[in-house]
Amino acid sequence: MVTKNIKLDVAVVGATGLVGQEMLSILEERKFPVKNLYPFASEISAGEKVKFNGEEVTILPLNKKNIESTSVDIALWSIGSELSLEYIPVAIKAKWINIDNSAAFRMEKDVPLIVPEVNGDKLNSVKRGMVIANPNCSTIQLVQILKPLHDQYGLKRVVVATYQSVSGAGKLAMKELEEQTVNLLNGRSISKQVFPHQIAFTILPHIDDFLDNLYTKEEMKVINESRKILALPDLKITSTCARVPVFYSHSEAVNIEFRKSCSLKDVRSLLSHTEGVKIADDPKRFVYPLNVEATGKNETYVGRIRLDESVESGINLWIVSDNLRKGAALNAVQIAELICNKL
Repeated sequence: MVTKNIKLDVAVVGATGLVGQEMLSILEERKFPVKNLYPFASEISAGEKVKFNGEEVTILPLNKKNIESTSVDIALWSIGSELSLEYIPVAIKAKWINIDNSAAFRMEKDVPLIVPEVNGDKLNSVKRGMVIANPNCSTIQLVQILKPLHDQYGLKRVVVATYQSVSGAGKLAMKELEEQTVNLLNGRSISKQVFPHQIAFTILPHIDDFLDNLYTKEEMKVINESRKILALPDLKITSTCARVPVFYSHSEAVNIEFRKSCSLKDVRSLLSHTEGVKIADDPKRFVYPLNVEATGKNETYVGRIRLDESVESGINLWIVSDNLRKGAALNAVQIAELICNKL
């Protein structure tokens, strides 16, 4: 939360998208000190209204002229890498402080890649015209768990498989899952526009483009971003990312090998005292993290915590988090709160 008595001009760029709408909701929910709100979207949405703090605010079309002529302190961006690369340099010249949800700047050496509970201390100084990157949704929930475990036991190797909801692919993806499900249950044919295969009632072991090493871009994001956030450039980590037919919240099966010995009791105690993390781990009562229970929540849930009996010191666990909240919008707003307290 913001501790300083301050009021700021705030832009939400991509205000009509799933993440943009969530950003607006969380800014209001957390009583972020907004003096003036400037929602930006494409020309198609220009002139429409968004509700914020009981008022209707007109959406501005995203273009160079409007960026240059709008006085903004902090901007939350969620418009995809291509448009971020086009417009954020304009906002930098206009002296906006930019928090970008795309992958455009994440691996740039001089751009902080921040999960406040994990490496918020790395945001040492704030200046006008800077860019702070919001990590990939799957990376955020993973490093929330890895950081305290590394501090205590030392990470030796990490293997993660993600099970990602269709909301991570946007509104059209959610509509495609809905329509395919209805049509299949009623014996009708289906169409595919977003995904290369049917998404209803199946799992696609593929998110984003395939690279020359046969990993996907999404898998390499998880690997490279985790290394950067944890400041462990040589961390042995590998990833497989799959799309599953659920609407909200991403799940991850994670296997971790440590350099020091651990006990289940100590691991559970450590994670239960970790900011932003909630334990759901009582298997005999069928208590474990579920996407339907994590949706709409700020916390990252962890359960199915058990020793890996195939190595000297290791564990398996299951992580679930709302990809639109902590995986995107909430994390961006929390970064904005850090900035406020440093201005």
